[in-house]
Amino acid sequence: MSDRVQPWARAASTHVAVGRVTLPLLAATVVASVVALLPTEPAAWSPVSPPLTAAAFVAGQLWVVGRNTEPGELGEKPFDYLFGVANMVTGLRGGLYAVVAGLAVAAPTAAVAWLPGLCYGIGVICDKLDGTIARTVGRETTLGERLDITFDTAGFVAAPVLAVLWGMLPWWYLSLSAARYVYLGVRRWRRARGVTVYDRPDSDLGRYLAGVQMGFLTAVLLPAVPTDLGWQLAPFVLAPSLAVFGRDILAINGLYPLGGGGNVAAAGHSEDD
Repeated sequence: MSDRVQPWARAASTHVAVGRVTLPLLAATVVASVVALLPTEPAAWSPVSPPLTAAAFVAGQLWVVGRNTEPGELGEKPFDYLFGVANMVTGLRGGLYAVVAGLAVAAPTAAVAWLPGLCYGIGVICDKLDGTIARTVGRETTLGERLDITFDTAGFVAAPVLAVLWGMLPWWYLSLSAARYVYLGVRRWRRARGVTVYDRPDSDLGRYLAGVQMGFLTAVLLPAVPTDLGWQLAPFVLAPSLAVFGRDILAINGLYPLGGGGNVAAAGHSEDD
């Protein structure tokens, strides 16, 4: 068998290299430019500007996605694989969430009061659209799923952080942002130690609760919703989501369901990584 590298394989490697470096920098530049055009001013306590925060946020997400994308995944048409319509919609969602992250370190003035809720809300709509587009006019891909999960997690960081810093939610709501990373940390810790990692329960409950969180956070970020109402509802909206994360952590440790271990997760990295 010849050791000659196929042209499409070389192209795939090139596109992955572009995705790992150039795309994060390009996205960071675009997002920073957009935020710079907004009538924002840094909060008195913030040592960094909103444009810089937004740029770092989106670049970090895309860098993580690129780091986990291998050349062989792209196939013979790497450009089409990377820049499909569904992926572009998902990328727009990531940019909108990055704007929210940038606004988190901005002063909550009347000029930008509506922007967090609008940006996050449009991002939520994009979340519903990208999967539909992939299943109809495009195709479902591993990269698309990876982007979707990455930006979902990013949204659940940016929105609660802004809501807390702007006084819209209590500080302990940040536990929602931390929960996903605690779960991933436990999972990777078990893998690093060579300990069995069990499957999570096969349930759509987490997905439904994520939808509830998106709706709640969108409402809370809009000035039309009274701040007191958000604070009153926060514990009732947060508790079920934390309970599901707790269940999943128990499950991957083989402690759920109670009284017996679960199924062993498939070898290799999954969408949870």
